Amino acid sequence: MKLKQLESHLQSVEVFAEPKIIYEQYPTRPHLAAQILYTAHTVYDDIEDKVVADIGCGCGVLGIAAGMLGAGHLIGLDIDQDAIDIAQQNAEEQEIEIDFIRTNVADDALPIRSGYVDTVLMNPPFGTKTRPGVDMLFLKKGIELANCAVYSLHKTSTREHILKKAEEWGVECKVLAEMKFEVPAMYKFHKKKSVDIEVDLLRFEKRAL
Repeated sequence: MKLKQLESHLQSVEVFAEPKIIYEQYPTRPHLAAQILYTAHTVYDDIEDKVVADIGCGCGVLGIAAGMLGAGHLIGLDIDQDAIDIAQQNAEEQEIEIDFIRTNVADDALPIRSGYVDTVLMNPPFGTKTRPGVDMLFLKKGIELANCAVYSLHKTSTREHILKKAEEWGVECKVLAEMKFEVPAMYKFHKKKSVDIEVDLLRFEKRAL
């Protein structure tokens, strides 16, 4: 499947009807999701036939995109049952099989056997409106879970901090792309129709022993 085809298919994925700011729920746009997954698939071979977990899956767009590219087994984790319900409906409409688990990714032990997941995908909450540092809690969990790689979106302004933490954790971190994350007016405090936030697409890989 070509990049444009993937993006086109993702256009029909439904997003939050009533997003919750407590979870910083912002949808990953089809254009962004397609670029992330296409890169993981074509450049690094981290998707096809792999066990892929979408952490903080929201409405499921990253996991669904991975399914379209031939992932072997898909798992979606989120704290919000309403989001999981939307993601489940989206997956069924796209005929993508995903096992959804409700869990607090930041604070709970993840209910997945160690060594089972190959690749982790995530668009974590940035922690700017709710809980500071929650993005790093998500990232650490993802790195602990993945055997092969973690793909994650983070504000470009946090790049140096993340690179430093990756060094502390003993993982390789590569900036794959600088991207624009469109945030539409979804909450009462939003004054503009939409805002573009500069984000990095990062790939983390555990160093060979």
